[in-house]
Amino acid sequence: MKKYVLAIIVVCFTSVSMAQDVSYGIRGALNISNLDFDPDANFENKHRNGFAFGGFAEFGLSDNVSLLTELQWSAEGGKDEDLRADYIQLPIQLRLSTSDRFSLGVGPQVALKTWKNEDAFATFAFSGVVGAEYMITSDLFIDARFSFGLSNILDEDFTNSEAKNNVIQFGFGMKI
Repeated sequence: MKKYVLAIIVVCFTSVSMAQDVSYGIRGALNISNLDFDPDANFENKHRNGFAFGGFAEFGLSDNVSLLTELQWSAEGGKDEDLRADYIQLPIQLRLSTSDRFSLGVGPQVALKTWKNEDAFATFAFSGVVGAEYMITSDLFIDARFSFGLSNILDEDFTNSEAKNNVIQFGFGMKI
């Protein structure tokens, strides 16, 4: 795991050093999240509606390729109070612009739990992210993302089951 994180960091810094142009901005989103349990949960597991907000920097690597790094706070987990988890997340997306207004992105996301100190959730989570963005104007955009959990977000000291967080985000943002 440490090798993968180190490789991602090296690629990011190498890519950033070759960046042609940089844009910054802010973004807010509506989250629809849920936990996928293994084995299946023996209780009602409803989705949670929440929100996310943060800031980003996008580094242009070529005319059609960019690297988007973001720092965001996100309310995730299930609807029940005991299933809620809030995170500070760092998604990194390699993005491809298919036109002047539309782009697609994919990449990893690391997260640090910011909720209760002693609960059943692990401190760190790792996910994959795919998304699409549409520029309304040269500064305003809407986007949609799906993050799919790759790591167990439950603390192994508290439970024998596993859960992965899956989140759909519908966002609105502004490039500064």
